[in-house]
Amino acid sequence: MINDVMTTTEAAQRWKVTAQTVKLACSGQKGYPPRFMENECNKSGGTWLVTRQGMERLFGPEKNDWKGGAEGSAFYFI
Repeated sequence: MINDVMTTTEAAQRWKVTAQTVKLACSGQKGYPPRFMENECNKSGGTWLVTRQGMERLFGPEKNDWKGGAEGSAFYFI
């Protein structure tokens, strides 16, 4: 369940799109409404959170085999 909600940065990495693309899908742009449904994207503090279901609906299946944990994180160092 925890892997079903993620930040826009994590979603962007997992779906191989820019974080800005995901953020604009949350907030809308240039007079257009948001692309995410209300239950697929929410702002918590200053951070946008998106659901896996919303990402799959807008961007298709995940673009890699990211499974979470240290190996899938930008904070994993060898």
